[in-house]
Amino acid sequence: MAAGRERRAEADTFTARWKKQWHRARVGMRRAAVDYFRGDGSDWVALAGLLLTIPLITAGTLANSVWCAPAALVVPIVAGGLLLRPASLLGLYAAAATALIVESVKLGPYTEGAARVTPGVVLTVAACGFFGLLVAQFRSRVGVPWRRGGTMLFDLRERIRVQSKLPQLPDGWHREMALRPAGGQSFSGDFVVAARTNGGRTLEVVLTDVSGKGMDAGSRALLLSGAFGGLLGSLPPHAFLPAANGYLLRQDWDEGFATSIHLVLDLDSGDYELYSAGHPPGLQLSAGSGRWEEKAADGPLLGVYDGAQFDPVKGTLRPGDVLMLFTDGLVETSDRDIVEGIDRLTGEADRYVAGGFHGAAWHLIEAVAKDVNDDRALLLICREGPTAAASR
Repeated sequence: MAAGRERRAEADTFTARWKKQWHRARVGMRRAAVDYFRGDGSDWVALAGLLLTIPLITAGTLANSVWCAPAALVVPIVAGGLLLRPASLLGLYAAAATALIVESVKLGPYTEGAARVTPGVVLTVAACGFFGLLVAQFRSRVGVPWRRGGTMLFDLRERIRVQSKLPQLPDGWHREMALRPAGGQSFSGDFVVAARTNGGRTLEVVLTDVSGKGMDAGSRALLLSGAFGGLLGSLPPHAFLPAANGYLLRQDWDEGFATSIHLVLDLDSGDYELYSAGHPPGLQLSAGSGRWEEKAADGPLLGVYDGAQFDPVKGTLRPGDVLMLFTDGLVETSDRDIVEGIDRLTGEADRYVAGGFHGAAWHLIEAVAKDVNDDRALLLICREGPTAAASR
């Protein structure tokens, strides 16, 4: 009991109590910071910090208005437009207006010299405040703080990238995918969903091109990629495109159509079926003849009319054969029709026949459609011959 009393006495010392309080304060500050940057916490910390900068800027202006001009008050105002809620922003604007009045009185009329509060400075500060308030109101209506907006966009982009990841294939098979959005943007109207079904013996891949391009089509591509990923493998192959067509029709979008191509490949035999919904044909390289053959299936665009039928084209990938699927942005432009684009694509692809197609997808897009202002996607499925498999 005596030892217990000694331990309690040590725990009640000033140093121990100070450490406990400091630990609680650190935990509270950490939680508040996490909530703030997630967009869930109060903005009082940012408001307090910006309010403190206003008297500091005012003091600097009164001390040396040449190096610290009265227009420097736009800095906390612009930062407030990005960080604060509209109600807090009005308080910041009131403090900035008070600072301008103090500077104007202390520095004297602007007609008596330079580096004073002029009508142009007042208009500049007011204009920045007005646009900052518009930005804050927009964020408030959307319900996504700026600190969370960039994170959400990044998360959406990563979800599309993860959903477009192709599954691993057994030995003797090679697959690769290259995607290039229009204008160097992060979002694309082209996407891929893929899965191994039938106990892993079948590879199903769906390459889709949503109407529009870049950011305009990115949100619809994200929605469709999730829906198509749920349908893939849950339905028989022949029922996938009709179900996808019905899903698009139910969305009732103004630009509600899309093209899609659905590959069903038996990884044991190499036999495949190719379903198309208004999509450019696939291209198969025959290792025996060294020629490219178009594989064009019949089917209308997705989202145009109900009851559409999609008839497949069948084929077989033998050792050394290559199947190439792509979107129209790769082969069709305003000054080049699709036939000429396909000829150019196959001409560039012939360079990889001897050395293999590992890493060829990205280079083919660079060679064929590097500067095209449209979304471009290219998918390669190769059945490697004995020589290629042994060397690898």
